[in-house]
Amino acid sequence: MAGQEVANKRVVLKRYVTGFPGADDMEVVTGTARVAVPPGSTAMVLKNLYVSCDPYMRGRMTKHERPSYVPDFVVGEVLENFGVCKVIASGHQDFKVGDLVWGMTGWEEYTLIHNPESFFKIKHPELPLSYYTGVLGMPGLTAWAGFFDVGKPKKGDYVFVSAASGAVGQLVGQFAKLTGCYVVGSAGSDEKVNLLKTKFGFDEAFNYKKEQDLDAALRRYFPEGIDIYFENVGGSTLEAVLPNMRIHGRIPTCGMISQYNLEEPEGVHNLFEIIAKRLRMEGFMVFDYYGQYHKFEQEMAGYLKAGKIAYVEDIAEGLEKAPEALIGLFTGRNVGKQLVAIARE
Repeated sequence: MAGQEVANKRVVLKRYVTGFPGADDMEVVTGTARVAVPPGSTAMVLKNLYVSCDPYMRGRMTKHERPSYVPDFVVGEVLENFGVCKVIASGHQDFKVGDLVWGMTGWEEYTLIHNPESFFKIKHPELPLSYYTGVLGMPGLTAWAGFFDVGKPKKGDYVFVSAASGAVGQLVGQFAKLTGCYVVGSAGSDEKVNLLKTKFGFDEAFNYKKEQDLDAALRRYFPEGIDIYFENVGGSTLEAVLPNMRIHGRIPTCGMISQYNLEEPEGVHNLFEIIAKRLRMEGFMVFDYYGQYHKFEQEMAGYLKAGKIAYVEDIAEGLEKAPEALIGLFTGRNVGKQLVAIARE
């Protein structure tokens, strides 16, 4: 196989998106890939096994006049995101053929990587490899860093998590329980609410689509107020949370999925509560924590093996399903962490 060209199925961006994206904004095409590294280069060629679908990708599908925190995708070029991969050719001394790795790769069968040092080697291949797109990968590190470093939880804190059954939320809730907090999650279906209470151990959970008045729902679940709100959705949820925060409450701000498909972002009322309650609302980026990844991986692998953390995945089979799987994140179709299996090991 070394040196030859092989067929390479890939998902490319067909057009830049405004408003709500559709699967037809992407296209599955077949090209070719060389499965050898250029002579003298430190590149590597990866066979992609699993790729992750994450909400932040929506922002990369829009053309930005002012650069965003990650570059826009390019029309006609392959999409990229975190994936689990096998090295099939390498000119880099730290990566050998057969190594299992995770990092930023193409939504395609084979990818040439010019910066192998941006990848992490997989240290726990005895756990499901797909976990490295989720609980042991970027979303896991996001939950860990956001809850512990930004949220600064204490035993007995009252914690609210939005989008609580998603890739990040399901872990934040379980971290909160491991810390000795009281935790309530919101999700968009009764099935997800049931999952939060039975599988992930949340103290309470509710379906926000069935609540006419979010403020009243929060007062019902948090009569004493909220110490930590792990923010994944923004919009009307944030607006309802602010008056229900306790003094010196913390709001680790991870995402705002309610805003990603709007042409004009919504404003937020109740911001004076930040002053009155002395709140700290702080955004964070997972890549600022890559230096702590190995510490996180060891800790999380321990929790998984001890049965202290459960994780639910929603796996679409085949690259052809990737566009629909990504769009499904914005209608809540997925149950748990959404990923795509390209080739199972």
